[in-house]
Amino acid sequence: MRIKKVLVVDDEKLLRMLLEEMLTRLGKEVVVAKNGQEAVDILQVEKFDAIFTDMKMGKTSGLQVLEEAKKKDPKALVIIATAFGTVEEAVTATKRGAFHYLIKPFSFDAIESILQKAEEHMFLVEENSYLRKEALLQKSSSDFIFESPAMKQIIKDIEKISKSSASVFITGESGTGKEKIAEKIHELSPRKGKPFVKVNCAAIPDTLLESEFFGHEKGAFTGALARREGRFELANKGSLLLDEVTEIPLSLQPKLLRAIQEQEFERVGSNKPTKVDIRFIATSNRNMEEAVNKNIFRKDLFYRLNVVPIHLPPLRERKEDIMALAIYFLEKYSLENNKKVKTFTKEAANALLEYQFPGNVRQLANMMERIVVLDRSDSITKRDLSLEPSTIKTSVKGRSLKEVEAKHILKTLEQQNHNKKKTAEILGITTRTLRNKLHELNKESER
Repeated sequence: MRIKKVLVVDDEKLLRMLLEEMLTRLGKEVVVAKNGQEAVDILQVEKFDAIFTDMKMGKTSGLQVLEEAKKKDPKALVIIATAFGTVEEAVTATKRGAFHYLIKPFSFDAIESILQKAEEHMFLVEENSYLRKEALLQKSSSDFIFESPAMKQIIKDIEKISKSSASVFITGESGTGKEKIAEKIHELSPRKGKPFVKVNCAAIPDTLLESEFFGHEKGAFTGALARREGRFELANKGSLLLDEVTEIPLSLQPKLLRAIQEQEFERVGSNKPTKVDIRFIATSNRNMEEAVNKNIFRKDLFYRLNVVPIHLPPLRERKEDIMALAIYFLEKYSLENNKKVKTFTKEAANALLEYQFPGNVRQLANMMERIVVLDRSDSITKRDLSLEPSTIKTSVKGRSLKEVEAKHILKTLEQQNHNKKKTAEILGITTRTLRNKLHELNKESER
């Protein structure tokens, strides 16, 4: 995008003529206004790519010109010219929507530089608007933000899968959106409107899982003061999501397998079977072949759940989705926090595309929320992203992804003084997943 037509507003004739000459030399069509009121009148009938206005001008100030320009066009690029002693006022103007400010006296190079920044800004606004439009179109039809061929194929597959009652096993790294996919399968199925019940198998203590699944009778164990329905009973006629199913202890897996196969279970403390009609959806962030071979997960249970497999690729393998998702989350959190939606500098956008995202979509969402809340700059820079430099560089050095992830996890843990909860939040993963990864790293270091 190029700036072609510019409005110059200044009540000092010499400065007005100087700025007009500089802009004309840079190939711009220039219209001049002798004061703020004249500028306001001109803005009623003409449109400009950029507006250079003095801050202090008689009755109608530069701030009033800014407000009028923004009323006519919220995307208007207004540059405030101010004396050295009134910089604070110019900063206030940028908070009200001015693109930038110039300190008098200004040079030809300063004008050329600010125009270049303005044109880059216009380009990014247009690019972001296109991606935002595309993302919102995708969201309106599928509740997902995606541009990549891999995700487009998965969404097509989901539409077919949803029509059946076959069990679905969704695999993928933490933060890739497995739960969202499960929700969509239920929403598109004939069971829509019936219960969609979730069990986070990683968050429930092993000793309570059986009761959580199947419920219990009064007096079945210490603390069982009343009969309680389990998740299987609550999910009857609907769908049951077994989130991170590989965290279920091996001792409980045979009972779970029977309940899934027979669509029948017994509450803890009862020998009376209860029949159900459930569609099962399971998820895991583990390598399932490895989990079965290591006897962490029963092969027969895996086969029973893995009727229809779906694998969600990590965000680093579907880079086409990164900017669309970043813009979506940026808009979402800006709206929630009543903040202005910002744009990304080219450097920031490139850094996002190069980043490996060990925490995947969840990490990207957390990153955008942090940027909105901290609100450090007018546009989003690479520095605002707070990316781990080594994570970007190691991908170029030919090191394995596992090594990169391990280094990133350990460094983040060290930076957070070994606070696992904070570390997990920054990485965009659950505390349980972080513990599992650290346990695996410890086992590897002992070999």
